[in-house]
Amino acid sequence: MKYNPKGMPFRRLGPSGLRVPLFSLGGWLTIGGTVVGDPVKDIIKTAFDNGINMIDTAEVYSNGQSEIEIGRVIKELNLERTDLIITTKVYFGFKHGGSPNDQGLSRKHIIEGTKACLERLQMDYVDVIFAHRPDNTVPMEEVVRAFNWVIEKGWAYYWATSEWSAREIEEAHHVATRFGLIGPIAEQCEHNMFHRERPEKEYSPLYQKYDLGTTVWSALAEGLLTGKYNDGIPPGSRFATQSFLKKRMKSLHETAEGQDKIRKVRELTKLAKDELDTTPAALALAWIARNPNTSTVILGASNPQQVLDNLKALEVIPKLSPAILEKIERILGNTPKTMHPDARPRLDKFAKL
Repeated sequence: MKYNPKGMPFRRLGPSGLRVPLFSLGGWLTIGGTVVGDPVKDIIKTAFDNGINMIDTAEVYSNGQSEIEIGRVIKELNLERTDLIITTKVYFGFKHGGSPNDQGLSRKHIIEGTKACLERLQMDYVDVIFAHRPDNTVPMEEVVRAFNWVIEKGWAYYWATSEWSAREIEEAHHVATRFGLIGPIAEQCEHNMFHRERPEKEYSPLYQKYDLGTTVWSALAEGLLTGKYNDGIPPGSRFATQSFLKKRMKSLHETAEGQDKIRKVRELTKLAKDELDTTPAALALAWIARNPNTSTVILGASNPQQVLDNLKALEVIPKLSPAILEKIERILGNTPKTMHPDARPRLDKFAKL
């Protein structure tokens, strides 16, 4: 199968020359977990046929089965490796109760974990290897040097971070600069209408200083922003099938904060339908995708139709006028506040910060 972009927009991944599709496919919870066998092939083929050539996974996803399923399907579909962007992540390991060095960001686990990922994927390399979490028990120099060693071996072309603080990302860049090494090019972070402070405020200096890009996960707030949980938990939904999410959804419906979120989703649903002729899910995805610091939005899917439904966000992006965006901000009421020096007059709108 040869790749056809099918009108998919592309962006550079952070400061690198790697071009990634605005929407990519992720394996968390679904591929190798709730979805196995031929249905995985149907999802990946549908994504690929519609311009998605980037697939994201991790060693910990479904205890390694996500990587195994993805690798198998890519071979069965006879997809050209050069047409694909494959990313995976190391930190958690994939064995419960393994040895102390089967996880974390020691040089040992970064190298051995990457090798194991490649074996499960049946690949010689991944395009990007992510540090799935920070590890404050390992010196940053060791972490940066280990990922550079992986790159020098040709097992990955770039490395990146996931759910690191701005301070930790900054330290990694300082170490890389000091020793002439390669720093992280992207951050895989949670970013959605209800989770904004870190990606929109904390990382703000990093976007300007390092041209950091984000590969966004949970853009739909684990499905909450689809609107399907407004009146309870539908059978077969993610919150009904994933045990660790059940308590979260129960809390959502029983707390004032949770009820306020559901109220906001109902208002967003009405706005999406009445003013944009779309779904709340497509609106939420378009809202994240229009952010200039977003390199790609990772989509989860349990079936091919979900891929197609989510890609309707591409039609919504041009419709997000300043007036619509202002209405969204009023509904959400959670715009991160810009920090200004105390007791100093604000700079005017033309000033460069």
